Amino acid sequence: MKSKTEKLLDELVKLHPKYIDLSLDRLKLLLQKLGDPQNHLPKTIHIAGTNGKGSVQSFIRNILVKNGYKCDAYISPHLSRFNERIILNNKEVSTKKLYETLKFVKEINNKKPITFFEITTAAAFLLFQQSKSDFLILETGLGGRLDATNIIPKKICSILTPISFDHEEFLGKTLKKIANEKLGIIKNCEFVLVGKQKKELKDHIKKKLNKFENKYFYGKEFRVIKSLKNKFEIKIDGKKYFYNQPSLNGKYQEENASISIYFAKIMKNMGYRLNTKEINIAIKKTVWPGRLEIINYKNKKIILDGSHNIDGAEKLNEFLKTKKIKPIVLFGMLNNKKASLFLNKIKKRVSKVLAIKIPDEKNSFKTKQINEMCDLHSIKCDQVNNINDALKYFRSNQEKIYLITGSLYLIGKIRRRLL
Repeated sequence: MKSKTEKLLDELVKLHPKYIDLSLDRLKLLLQKLGDPQNHLPKTIHIAGTNGKGSVQSFIRNILVKNGYKCDAYISPHLSRFNERIILNNKEVSTKKLYETLKFVKEINNKKPITFFEITTAAAFLLFQQSKSDFLILETGLGGRLDATNIIPKKICSILTPISFDHEEFLGKTLKKIANEKLGIIKNCEFVLVGKQKKELKDHIKKKLNKFENKYFYGKEFRVIKSLKNKFEIKIDGKKYFYNQPSLNGKYQEENASISIYFAKIMKNMGYRLNTKEINIAIKKTVWPGRLEIINYKNKKIILDGSHNIDGAEKLNEFLKTKKIKPIVLFGMLNNKKASLFLNKIKKRVSKVLAIKIPDEKNSFKTKQINEMCDLHSIKCDQVNNINDALKYFRSNQEKIYLITGSLYLIGKIRRRLL
């Protein structure tokens, strides 16, 4: 049975406009009625990119909190419940406060057409205005230039994580077009950080950022040199440093951590109180659920990875190859994603696929469709009807390691059952 907050969120979904005009006009009007809370936010770090936004956000938040700062964050999508999207002073917003704020914003909007992300972002801005924290980390929802979060007038820093193909129907069919949309967040900020990018994007991004003096690129000002057992070596402004290995799985997390470390170095140079020892502890202790997360379940190891695009599939394949494992994979994906290409990327590291339609997601691929894709790529495939059947399969099978991937929505629905 749904809670009153879940019912209210369902009502907000129904306000979705019949025609998407891809502008911020609806949100501007609503925010004006709310007193323009976006103009009264904590010092803001704004993050866009295809992959790595959540990890970088989590690293930076942990660094700030470990150094005694109060920190808010805006994250999407959530795994288990909407509260996860709004962090106030490093804690999920309470259900009572969330419900009251959403209800108030819904009443002020007065049934006018607006997207779910726009109206919930307006509610989040109200909560961030009231929190009086030192910092706010904002993740874009989709793109950047016309993303609801990009309505804020100024920020302390704009960060670009790796860009690859995703949401092409909204952002464009080429990497450069997608990059242009992501680059839209880079404005009215004191400095810009750009993470590791594909070769074909490096010069394009640099040209676009010519007007900014304070810009720092992965590979030039900072980069990972090598991994050791418990440390990794990075080069910052020509000097070498050792930092704790992130507890997050995947070699690419060193790159995400290096963005966060360089962010901290710049902030320290600007006069903010950031201790190197605390930064090191923060990197090691950062957690980010559902991203190559390993959970023990009934004497089995379950790897949860919310990868849902091709770049994510490549990183997942690299992880499986490094670990020398070929797990059985529970796979479900939304049908606006490139499921066949995803499966092709990981097929050499898979012993079998269990196809599942994501529960309560009408736009999910059906098990039969996933089965056909597996046949195309010569991957063994069984179909399961629901999460109960999948868990029953895990418990009864002799295999000790399983992987669940294809969608964060799937991860969110099954993770709470595993825990």
